[in-house]
Amino acid sequence: MQQAAARLRAGGVIAYSTESCFGLGCLPEDARAIRRVLAVKARPNHKGLIVIAADVSQIRHLVQPLTAAQWAELAGYWPGPYTFLLPASHQVPPALRGRHAQLAVRITAHGEAAALCRALGTALVSTSANRAGQRSLKTARACRQAFGERVLTLPGRIGKRRKPSTIIDFASGRVLR
Repeated sequence: MQQAAARLRAGGVIAYSTESCFGLGCLPEDARAIRRVLAVKARPNHKGLIVIAADVSQIRHLVQPLTAAQWAELAGYWPGPYTFLLPASHQVPPALRGRHAQLAVRITAHGEAAALCRALGTALVSTSANRAGQRSLKTARACRQAFGERVLTLPGRIGKRRKPSTIIDFASGRVLR
Protein backbone atom coordinates (compact mmCIF):
# COMPACT_ATOMS: atom_id res chain seq x y z
CA MET A 1 0.00 0.00 0.00
CA GLN A 2 2.85 2.37 0.78
CA GLN A 3 4.38 1.67 -2.61
CA ALA A 4 1.05 2.38 -4.33
CA ALA A 5 0.61 5.63 -2.40
CA ALA A 6 4.14 6.74 -3.31
CA ARG A 7 3.60 5.88 -6.97
CA LEU A 8 0.32 7.80 -7.07
CA ARG A 9 1.75 10.86 -5.30
CA ALA A 10 4.57 10.87 -7.86
CA GLY A 11 2.06 11.00 -10.72
CA GLY A 12 2.23 7.31 -11.51
CA VAL A 13 -0.31 4.74 -12.63
CA ILE A 14 -1.40 1.61 -10.81
CA ALA A 15 -3.35 -1.50 -11.84
CA TYR A 16 -5.74 -2.93 -9.26
CA SER A 17 -8.62 -5.38 -9.06
CA THR A 18 -12.22 -4.20 -9.48
CA GLU A 19 -15.66 -5.75 -9.87
CA SER A 20 -15.18 -7.26 -13.34
CA CYS A 21 -11.53 -6.78 -14.35
CA PHE A 22 -8.32 -5.06 -13.36
CA GLY A 23 -8.44 -1.31 -13.58
CA LEU A 24 -5.84 1.32 -14.38
CA GLY A 25 -5.84 4.22 -11.99
CA CYS A 26 -4.24 7.39 -10.78
CA LEU A 27 -5.21 10.34 -8.62
CA PRO A 28 -8.22 12.10 -10.16
CA GLU A 29 -6.81 15.60 -9.61
CA ASP A 30 -3.47 14.86 -11.34
CA ALA A 31 -3.79 15.90 -15.01
CA ARG A 32 -0.31 14.54 -15.87
CA ALA A 33 -1.11 11.14 -14.40
CA ILE A 34 -4.46 11.07 -16.24
CA ARG A 35 -2.59 11.65 -19.51
CA ARG A 36 -0.32 8.73 -18.58
CA VAL A 37 -3.33 6.46 -18.08
CA LEU A 38 -4.69 7.52 -21.46
CA ALA A 39 -1.29 6.88 -23.09
CA VAL A 40 -0.90 3.43 -21.49
CA LYS A 41 -4.36 2.48 -22.78
CA ALA A 42 -3.97 4.31 -26.11
CA ARG A 43 -7.41 5.73 -25.30
CA PRO A 44 -8.75 8.82 -27.07
CA ASN A 45 -8.62 11.92 -24.85
CA HIS A 46 -12.21 12.96 -25.59
CA LYS A 47 -13.88 9.92 -23.97
CA GLY A 48 -13.29 10.72 -20.30
CA LEU A 49 -12.67 8.28 -17.46
CA ILE A 50 -14.53 6.88 -14.46
CA VAL A 51 -13.67 7.69 -10.85
CA ILE A 52 -14.37 5.19 -8.08
CA ALA A 53 -14.44 5.77 -4.34
CA ALA A 54 -15.08 3.97 -1.09
CA ASP A 55 -17.71 6.51 -0.02
CA VAL A 56 -19.36 9.74 -1.10
CA SER A 57 -16.97 11.92 0.91
CA GLN A 58 -14.21 11.00 -1.55
CA ILE A 59 -16.09 12.32 -4.60
CA ARG A 60 -18.05 15.34 -3.32
CA HIS A 61 -15.31 17.80 -4.31
CA LEU A 62 -15.22 16.36 -7.85
CA VAL A 63 -18.86 17.09 -8.64
CA GLN A 64 -20.99 20.20 -8.45
CA PRO A 65 -23.17 20.44 -5.34
CA LEU A 66 -26.16 18.13 -5.23
CA THR A 67 -29.21 18.35 -2.98
CA ALA A 68 -29.70 16.01 -0.05
CA ALA A 69 -32.50 14.33 -2.02
CA GLN A 70 -30.17 13.73 -4.98
CA TRP A 71 -27.49 12.20 -2.73
CA ALA A 72 -30.18 10.04 -1.11
CA GLU A 73 -31.28 8.81 -4.55
CA LEU A 74 -27.70 7.89 -5.42
CA ALA A 75 -27.32 6.13 -2.07
CA GLY A 76 -29.97 3.68 -3.24
CA TYR A 77 -27.57 2.47 -5.94
CA TRP A 78 -24.26 2.62 -4.06
CA PRO A 79 -22.11 0.85 -3.29
CA GLY A 80 -22.78 -1.11 -6.40
CA PRO A 81 -22.20 -1.60 -10.11
CA TYR A 82 -23.74 1.74 -11.14
CA THR A 83 -21.66 4.59 -12.51
CA PHE A 84 -23.46 7.92 -12.69
CA LEU A 85 -22.67 10.92 -14.83
CA LEU A 86 -22.82 13.94 -12.51
CA PRO A 87 -21.97 17.58 -13.26
CA ALA A 88 -18.20 17.94 -12.84
CA SER A 89 -16.81 20.54 -10.48
CA HIS A 90 -14.57 23.24 -11.93
CA GLN A 91 -11.49 21.68 -10.32
CA VAL A 92 -11.79 18.44 -12.33
CA PRO A 93 -9.00 18.29 -14.94
CA PRO A 94 -10.45 18.38 -18.47
CA ALA A 95 -8.54 15.19 -19.34
CA LEU A 96 -10.57 13.33 -16.69
CA ARG A 97 -13.97 14.24 -18.09
CA GLY A 98 -12.94 14.37 -21.75
CA ARG A 99 -15.30 16.40 -23.92
CA HIS A 100 -18.10 16.07 -21.36
CA ALA A 101 -19.40 18.51 -18.75
CA GLN A 102 -20.12 15.54 -16.48
CA LEU A 103 -17.89 13.20 -14.54
CA ALA A 104 -18.54 9.46 -14.31
CA VAL A 105 -18.44 8.37 -10.63
CA ARG A 106 -19.15 5.16 -8.72
CA ILE A 107 -19.00 4.05 -5.12
CA THR A 108 -17.48 0.63 -5.59
CA ALA A 109 -18.86 -2.54 -4.04
CA HIS A 110 -15.61 -4.39 -4.70
CA GLY A 111 -14.04 -4.96 -1.28
CA GLU A 112 -10.41 -4.69 -2.40
CA ALA A 113 -10.96 -1.57 -4.52
CA ALA A 114 -12.91 0.11 -1.71
CA ALA A 115 -10.21 -0.84 0.80
CA LEU A 116 -7.58 0.65 -1.52
CA CYS A 117 -9.51 3.95 -1.73
CA ARG A 118 -9.96 3.99 2.08
CA ALA A 119 -6.29 3.22 2.73
CA LEU A 120 -5.16 5.90 0.28
CA GLY A 121 -7.77 8.35 1.54
CA THR A 122 -8.85 9.26 -1.98
CA ALA A 123 -10.97 8.36 -4.94
CA LEU A 124 -9.17 6.79 -7.91
CA VAL A 125 -9.45 6.94 -11.65
CA SER A 126 -10.75 3.57 -12.78
CA THR A 127 -10.64 2.44 -16.38
CA SER A 128 -10.28 -1.12 -17.57
CA ALA A 129 -6.71 -2.39 -17.71
CA ASN A 130 -6.22 -2.98 -21.42
CA ARG A 131 -5.26 -1.23 -24.61
CA ALA A 132 -8.27 0.55 -26.12
CA GLY A 133 -10.41 -1.88 -28.09
CA GLN A 134 -8.85 -5.00 -26.57
CA ARG A 135 -10.17 -7.37 -23.90
CA SER A 136 -9.99 -6.24 -20.29
CA LEU A 137 -7.26 -7.93 -18.26
CA LYS A 138 -8.45 -10.20 -15.46
CA THR A 139 -5.26 -10.95 -13.49
CA ALA A 140 -2.33 -9.14 -11.96
CA ARG A 141 -0.01 -11.35 -13.98
CA ALA A 142 -1.65 -10.28 -17.26
CA CYS A 143 -1.28 -6.64 -16.21
CA ARG A 144 2.41 -7.06 -15.41
CA GLN A 145 2.95 -8.73 -18.78
CA ALA A 146 1.03 -6.04 -20.67
CA PHE A 147 2.32 -2.92 -18.93
CA GLY A 148 5.63 -3.89 -17.31
CA GLU A 149 7.25 -1.16 -15.23
CA ARG A 150 5.05 1.64 -16.64
CA VAL A 151 2.34 0.56 -14.20
CA LEU A 152 2.60 -0.64 -10.59
CA THR A 153 0.39 -3.74 -10.50
CA LEU A 154 -1.14 -4.58 -7.13
CA PRO A 155 -2.09 -8.14 -6.22
CA GLY A 156 -5.80 -8.86 -6.04
CA ARG A 157 -8.78 -10.79 -7.28
CA ILE A 158 -11.50 -9.40 -9.46
CA GLY A 159 -15.15 -9.67 -8.46
CA LYS A 160 -17.72 -11.98 -9.98
CA ARG A 161 -19.28 -9.48 -12.41
CA ARG A 162 -18.90 -10.41 -16.06
CA LYS A 163 -19.84 -7.00 -17.44
CA PRO A 164 -18.55 -3.53 -16.61
CA SER A 165 -20.67 -1.17 -14.53
CA THR A 166 -23.89 0.28 -15.85
CA ILE A 167 -23.44 3.96 -16.78
CA ILE A 168 -26.44 6.23 -16.16
CA ASP A 169 -26.87 9.92 -16.93
CA PHE A 170 -28.20 11.12 -13.57
CA ALA A 171 -30.00 14.17 -15.00
CA SER A 172 -32.01 12.25 -17.60
CA GLY A 173 -32.00 8.73 -16.15
CA ARG A 174 -30.84 7.43 -19.53
CA VAL A 175 -28.74 4.25 -19.43
CA LEU A 176 -25.67 4.73 -21.62
CA ARG A 177 -24.02 1.32 -21.07
